[in-house]
Amino acid sequence: MAASEAPGGPGPRARIAEILRFGVAGLVNTAFGFGVYAGLVLAGLPVFLALLLATVAGVFFNFLTYGGYAFRQLAARRLPRFLVAYGGIYAFNLALLEGLRAFTALGPIAAQLACLAVVTPTAYLVLKKAVFREETHE
Repeated sequence: MAASEAPGGPGPRARIAEILRFGVAGLVNTAFGFGVYAGLVLAGLPVFLALLLATVAGVFFNFLTYGGYAFRQLAARRLPRFLVAYGGIYAFNLALLEGLRAFTALGPIAAQLACLAVVTPTAYLVLKKAVFREETHE
């Protein structure tokens, strides 16, 4: 075991590296998802459908980037949990988006951009704790 690693899990360097990888993957995923969403809204699709299609388009791409790159735990057995987590993230995102649109003068693109400040860290926590958590084998 390396000197920087704690007996119960990864050391501080490994944890920081994981957070940085998540940030990079998140930026790529966010740009991809937001680009798809904005393109669909600009093409005239209803907001709920644009968000749904952008989410679906990003799910498998995001599974690869988060699972394979950020958390280094790309395994097909994690996909069902990932899909459930993304469904919850979508529902949370949609509720927040519609709330912002109902109570502010923000349009659908600006409102979704504002949502990212809350949805992105929430997604990290959900994915880290529910999908890509370290599994103990006793």
